[in-house]
Amino acid sequence: MAIVVAFHAHPDDEALLTGGTLARATAEGHRVVIVVATDHMGAGDDASTRLDELRASAVVLGVHRVVHLGYADSGHGAILYPDPPGRARFCRADPAEAADRLAAVLTEERADVLISYDANGGYGHRDHVRVHEVGKLAAAKAGVPRLLEATLPRDIVARLMTVARVLRLPLRYDPDELSRAYSPRQAITHRIDVRRYARQKQTAIAAHRSEVMGRGRLAPVMRILVRLPLPVFGWILGREWYAEPAAGAGGHPLLDDLFTPAETR
Repeated sequence: MAIVVAFHAHPDDEALLTGGTLARATAEGHRVVIVVATDHMGAGDDASTRLDELRASAVVLGVHRVVHLGYADSGHGAILYPDPPGRARFCRADPAEAADRLAAVLTEERADVLISYDANGGYGHRDHVRVHEVGKLAAAKAGVPRLLEATLPRDIVARLMTVARVLRLPLRYDPDELSRAYSPRQAITHRIDVRRYARQKQTAIAAHRSEVMGRGRLAPVMRILVRLPLPVFGWILGREWYAEPAAGAGGHPLLDDLFTPAETR
């Protein structure tokens, strides 16, 4: 049995980016822990509701433990609002202090694998970028043997944008920004086939009801995703992608096993 800790910025990220991988890992007998930096609480949200939805998602995925590091969401826009009473927005947190909090969980769990995000933070959300920074620090502090960064190949992002236009999904993202987001193809080391776990992934996304039914930028897409016929959902979101920084870039075959290290180049 391996122990996997998936470090995410907000509730719902765990389902969208890694839900199939986590479901597959638990089905194969591994211990999986989700750590979120923030509760993703926005205006009018109840933090306990967002965390309850995360726990419901975790149950669907078979996850064994959920931990919240205690930070507040930083938002994704030009304005960075003041910290709420009693806690810092994650992007304002001291990276070393945040890494200590995460490293304590990694050490307690004796983690074999830490999942975080690529250097771009995926699409550039300030909290996602901070996850990359804190995850890298924490893995080193705790001596975690392997670090994998959840991401997407940029060419896949372009294809998904084409599918979104065909399906008339109301995306509120700048295509030019997305063309520079996530990771180049040569940085990808793992492509995990999770089509067998599409139902769990879709149900886990649906568990984040306040986000699905909310007014966030991704909410219209999430509403469509949770209503798609399962074969279509699996076709669109049936693979999840990772970069293993220790492997170097380029030349390695893509692996379909989270627990096989990519060859070092």
